[in-house]
Amino acid sequence: MKFFKIYFLPVLFVLVSSHGLAQTATQYEVKDHYTKKEVVIPMRDGTKLHTTIFSPKDTSKEYPILMTRTPYSSRPYGKGQFRSQLGPNEYLMKQGNIFVYQDVRGRWMSEGVYDNMRAFIPKKKGKQFDEASDTYDTVEWLVKNVKNNNGRVGLWGISYPGFYTTYSLLANHPAIKAVSPQASIGDFFFDDFHHNGAYMLSYWRATAVFGYEKSTPSDTAWYSFPELNTKDQYQFFLDAGPLKNLDKYYGEDNVFWQQLKEHPNYDEFWQKRGIVQHLKDIKPAVMVVGGLFDAEDLYGPFNIYETIEKNGDTYNMLVMGPWSHGDWARKKDRQAIGNVYFGDNISENYQKEVETLFFNHFLKGEADEHLALPEAYMFDTGLMEWKTYEAWPPKMAKKKAFYLGDDQQLIAGPVAVPAVASGAETFISDPNKPVPYSEDIKMVFTPRKYMTDDQRFAARRPDVLVYETEVLEEDFTLAGEVLAKLQVATTGTAADWIVKVVDVFPPDAEDFEETQDYLSMSNYHMMVRSEVIRGRFRNSFSNPEPFEPNKKTQVNLQLQDVHHTFKKGHKLQIQVQSSWFPLIDLNPQTYVDNIFEAEEEDFQKQEHKVFHDSQIIFSVLE
Repeated sequence: MKFFKIYFLPVLFVLVSSHGLAQTATQYEVKDHYTKKEVVIPMRDGTKLHTTIFSPKDTSKEYPILMTRTPYSSRPYGKGQFRSQLGPNEYLMKQGNIFVYQDVRGRWMSEGVYDNMRAFIPKKKGKQFDEASDTYDTVEWLVKNVKNNNGRVGLWGISYPGFYTTYSLLANHPAIKAVSPQASIGDFFFDDFHHNGAYMLSYWRATAVFGYEKSTPSDTAWYSFPELNTKDQYQFFLDAGPLKNLDKYYGEDNVFWQQLKEHPNYDEFWQKRGIVQHLKDIKPAVMVVGGLFDAEDLYGPFNIYETIEKNGDTYNMLVMGPWSHGDWARKKDRQAIGNVYFGDNISENYQKEVETLFFNHFLKGEADEHLALPEAYMFDTGLMEWKTYEAWPPKMAKKKAFYLGDDQQLIAGPVAVPAVASGAETFISDPNKPVPYSEDIKMVFTPRKYMTDDQRFAARRPDVLVYETEVLEEDFTLAGEVLAKLQVATTGTAADWIVKVVDVFPPDAEDFEETQDYLSMSNYHMMVRSEVIRGRFRNSFSNPEPFEPNKKTQVNLQLQDVHHTFKKGHKLQIQVQSSWFPLIDLNPQTYVDNIFEAEEEDFQKQEHKVFHDSQIIFSVLE
């Protein structure tokens, strides 16, 4: 962001009783303050999109339009049926705005055919359409046909609606003034269903939501989820065996399942569905929002912010809090992820003092650069407090390398000079006994809690390598990206590599209210960041290649940014492993062209080796 800003945020740290606010919210009846109108808006190709408009009953003044576009339904449908809350938060609702909800093309009550992560067409001709043109056509209709609008439009959305919000930046409609992509997918090969080429098996059930097409508008779900008759997802997927055996749950009528199977590499199909590469010369003001423990969409927020920052000079800010997927839109007295508590009313304060301020300034106010918000508003998940920066990553952050040394040591060393230490650690990776991603026995729709889970169970397995510092004598703050430069070898021809950054708590750490009964925060191994790369993609995500058995090979793995202080008395730990089940699918460890087509006999036990000159490079605030 190139604008000058005023860094003044004292109100953010005022604690507000969410109980009292909840009471106020229940007393506020949307139908008493807003009128509802359902319309169909024609797109340039004639397809009609179902759109619901909530307008303030007070018509004495003009209001901006705040819109979200969703594949998840703009319910409730029908006259007299009202949502319990409008917009991103209750403050914007109570202050008065025109709120618009739209079912995207091919979903729910809208016409057309749905295309999962529809590709952007930069130079459309005639009646060609994409989500950018659908946004443009919708906004054009709204500003011309909705009474009492002030000609300014803002968009917001979380998760998939966040993707459509990002897409709106490409619409180039002059009325769009403020856009807040929240937990937005940035590129479908690195978010949600894939992480660096590894298939996210834990999202497999969600394939039902996106894979089945419909031919006519529908106010009820036309898809259903597979009946699995178990609460143990680890055992279910282990018993299922190779991915091809899951075909019995999704047939050829599930379009998305077929796409996943047919495109295991980062080919043109996936490349065209990326939105990040198109974010150039953006005009509206942008506030990118995400959770530092968002298991679903962490790649998107950081890369959307970074790309807009690099390719233009619009107002562009980043907010990352101690949230899982969408937590910032909820209200909690206590904000916690799994066993770890981060503070009180964190989402409440964000909604009131950041999100509301952003939209009001650009949709109702001066819409200039003088906004009392920082460039980057980041929560330190170790100190449990907010920090503000003039850029992200902070300009004062410096690169610092650690080597995966002998005897489980994590050794600080130079970034540019190879370590003098020789040797390596080995472990056996057995597809029949993969490392779990969580101790919990459950069947989840999408995983969340594991992002801060205790990693002691993994550290005590022989197929997980552990490296850690001595007890820290002073605070150590990471602020920015983490790059693992692994030097590895395998007796097989294929392997996945997982790196986890772990905060080891001291023995006298006290339990939180949220700490599971069977655990203790004493010596808790809190996962701070983790990521996987499918080893075949170490040189190219488009052109996979096997490992040469027993040959030392470099594998670089980029982990998403962190903002975490390892406090004095804690230890910094790195874990390295080759399975993470069933978060990701099993790697056969025998190279096959398409893992979705692998046979039982392809899955083989192999010995993996991690050399001591492997580096973990952090961005550190000193």
